[in-house]
Amino acid sequence: MSLFAQSSKNNYTYLVREENGDLNHDGKMDKITVKMGTVDESRPLRLQIFLSKPNGKLMLVVSSDKIIEPQYPAENHGKFNGYQIPNFFIEKGILKMWSEIKGGNITYHFKYNNSHFELIYVNKLIYDGTKGYIDENTIFTEIKFDLITGIRTESDEKLGSAEAQMVRKKRVLIRPLPKIEDFNFSDKDLY
Repeated sequence: MSLFAQSSKNNYTYLVREENGDLNHDGKMDKITVKMGTVDESRPLRLQIFLSKPNGKLMLVVSSDKIIEPQYPAENHGKFNGYQIPNFFIEKGILKMWSEIKGGNITYHFKYNNSHFELIYVNKLIYDGTKGYIDENTIFTEIKFDLITGIRTESDEKLGSAEAQMVRKKRVLIRPLPKIEDFNFSDKDLY
């Protein structure tokens, strides 16, 4: 029993992604890593965010096992989830997470604020791939959600057209802003 507890505690050994950049605007390089668990058959993924301290050493500030879906989720009974491991980017102090989702992709923007990384913006692109392929009748829907202002805009566009067919706007205030450590990969359906 102690062997199981020990192996499940430290099984995130395979480095999948690493990104460096200034996340808290202090002029020092911070780091994010994504590591895969190699002991658990579901191949869980752990996001860790390290901020640099004044002495140059890195300090772990976020560790989440639930923001990224495991590669072989238990509910799939050993089958691959069908999606790439998300990519992470640091641009102008914003941590961006790009993920594949059913029928498209989603990018989350997190900003460091008051010792937390808060979700401030979501950009989601999906298409109506009911036929299993894309043609001139395929409709793409782009959802832009600025959580700071609360403005959520959806626009539909046919493949190859220059203008959106339909644009819908609404105001949705979410307070407090979601924190990265509370974020779950299934939250993609909320936005």
